[in-house]
Amino acid sequence: MDYVNAFWVGGLICALVQILMEKTKLLPGRIMVLLVCSGAVLGALQLYEPFQKFAGAGASVPLLGFGNVLWKGIKEAVESDGFIGIFMGGFTASAVGISAALVFGYLASLVFQPKMKK
Repeated sequence: MDYVNAFWVGGLICALVQILMEKTKLLPGRIMVLLVCSGAVLGALQLYEPFQKFAGAGASVPLLGFGNVLWKGIKEAVESDGFIGIFMGGFTASAVGISAALVFGYLASLVFQPKMKK
């Protein structure tokens, strides 16, 4: 049942974002920022953790989950390091995911040749 919940919740998030892209004039970059900030706010309100336990990867993989990871990292760093944790926590918590995105993006660029639009 975990796979089913992850599938339908992740699909619902993606469908809602697609509707947002189609029905508004918001640019994709602004929508991505909105999702990350929403995940951080939901984490701060302690609403994202129960949602993530229910949906698993369907909630942790989209950009909402990235915002929640940033929030948790900042919260833990502030508790242990004080004010400087505001600046360190997000980088520490998300370093593995960002590094993987960079490495795999680079590897994909080596395998596939981009083509310019005509």
